[in-house]
Amino acid sequence: MIILGINAYHADASAAIVVDGKLIAAAEEERFRRIKHWAGFPTEAIRYCLAEAGASIHDVGHISISRDPHAHFFKKAWFALTHRPKLSYLKDRLRNRSRVMDIRTELLEVEDGRLEAGRKPQTSSLNLNAKVHYVEHHRAHMASSFFVSPFYQAAVVSVDALGDFVSTMWGMGKGKSINVKGKVMFPHSLGFLYTAATQYLGFSKYGDEYKVMGLAAYGEPEYVDAFRKIIRLKKDGNFELRLDYFRHHSDGVSMSWEGGDPVIGPIYSDRWEKLFGPPREPAKELTKEHKKFAASLQLVFEDAYFCLLNQLYERTGLKRLCIAGGCAMNSVANGKIFDHTPFEEVYIQSAAGDAGTAIGSAYYVWNQILGMPRSFVMDHSYWGPEFGEAKLREVLGVRREGADAKMREAAGVRSEELERQKCTVDEIQDEEELCRRAAAAIADGKIVGWFQGRMEWGARALGNRSILADPRRAKMKEVLNSRIKRREPFRPFAPSILIEAVGDYFEKSYPDPFMIKVYTIKKEKRSVIPAVTHVDGSGRLQTVDRKANPRYWRLIKEFEMLTSVPVLLNTSFNENEPIVCTPEEALDCFLRTKMDVLVLGNYVIERADKLT
Repeated sequence: MIILGINAYHADASAAIVVDGKLIAAAEEERFRRIKHWAGFPTEAIRYCLAEAGASIHDVGHISISRDPHAHFFKKAWFALTHRPKLSYLKDRLRNRSRVMDIRTELLEVEDGRLEAGRKPQTSSLNLNAKVHYVEHHRAHMASSFFVSPFYQAAVVSVDALGDFVSTMWGMGKGKSINVKGKVMFPHSLGFLYTAATQYLGFSKYGDEYKVMGLAAYGEPEYVDAFRKIIRLKKDGNFELRLDYFRHHSDGVSMSWEGGDPVIGPIYSDRWEKLFGPPREPAKELTKEHKKFAASLQLVFEDAYFCLLNQLYERTGLKRLCIAGGCAMNSVANGKIFDHTPFEEVYIQSAAGDAGTAIGSAYYVWNQILGMPRSFVMDHSYWGPEFGEAKLREVLGVRREGADAKMREAAGVRSEELERQKCTVDEIQDEEELCRRAAAAIADGKIVGWFQGRMEWGARALGNRSILADPRRAKMKEVLNSRIKRREPFRPFAPSILIEAVGDYFEKSYPDPFMIKVYTIKKEKRSVIPAVTHVDGSGRLQTVDRKANPRYWRLIKEFEMLTSVPVLLNTSFNENEPIVCTPEEALDCFLRTKMDVLVLGNYVIERADKLT
């Protein structure tokens, strides 16, 4: 049985495919379209998933969409009558609803990608064999965590900005079912609180909240009392926003989900500005007050987060916890769960945000609706495209037995650019030698692009589409930013660490293969790995298991053998764009930046002269 899961007409559009209960493939549309957080219909991601499963759309038995426009209809109607949001907002939501409810045209385009420009597909010609399921947004979030977790029974919570008129939902998962126990309805939302503060600080792009999380470590939380005028925590774990500080309930928040870069209009109101003062203009310097503001936001967010989780524990009595939703990407808060709640085990999958609902909706159908037993655990994130050796040779234009002049000609401009930049290309089939050479380059202070196997699922590069560097070099953060990443200086870089060594370097040893928790680095180790130690002594770690990613594990092990440090600095393989997907994109990024080495499968591409 084939189930195709889709997150459509929403930011981070994505697709996933499940065959007989096993996840076969999953990917975000942004990786194919090359636009961050791409919103719309995930045509290319669906094509990829179908190809990976060796199926056509007609082979699919069930299609799940992580939206249910019918959910909470009467609450939506009552809200519209009592709050009277702008007509333009209502029209926008109705248009979005109609697109979600009618996906046949889009699926026809998936099936036939060769339609002539300007010609509309005939929806009547598509006879879908699949049953279409509309899964409520937060149920899909909860399913995306619990049904792929290693836990038979757990408390489950989804914390987000908004989905199907709900911001937060919690309950219990047991076996093949999730029992919803409670929810927080729109317009009260921890996600909207964080987004409003992010916009106020001058970070206006969709998904910029993580920047504020990084900035928070630089300030003291001196605005907490002011923030507590905005949000009220209840004894039952719920929360309420003081709505006069916001405009999403009255004006409606303008959103663009039709395709391309998602855009959200301003959320905070004039009264917010009266409380905190004028907002920061994006080009202006970040002051000490801005850092205090970010620190205060993070603290108040954590108070609400832990209040919710503690009440969830009181209701369930369960020691295991599954979390999903956009707010589950707050890795700083996640790393403190063990300190501030009784939970002993926590599972958060790598695409905890909206992209993950494609997997969640598929497993909600498989387990909850169809009642099939659980048979899959997501213990790694490598569910995207991979490329064989023949493809890599074609991209590089490598002359070898079986590679003719036509193949080299196909490499075209890239091959010429490699020669112009005086790059050597070596093939190393022996994995130990390959990893030893890459580790030696990193230990020598070189920046290495690492392109291997299947692309990661989720927001983090986890050792298959990564840029790697030496964490021992205090200046490496500045070097990476000046030569490649161009990021704000307050944003930290992350450590990848052998799972066997976590307790030696961090105050906590609970593994996190998805780089979604921040732990405190032991004081005596901060000077050993300064490039991945944040200003507050923390690091957002990825634990690397030999079974999950043997080649990446071996690379870090080789680095440890050279340096006695089982840690690498790991950042995403990109330059102000989505993480690279194809070898062409990896090579292009290498050539236009000041990366020293690119390890592309078994090929090592290295510039003759070390860059500065």
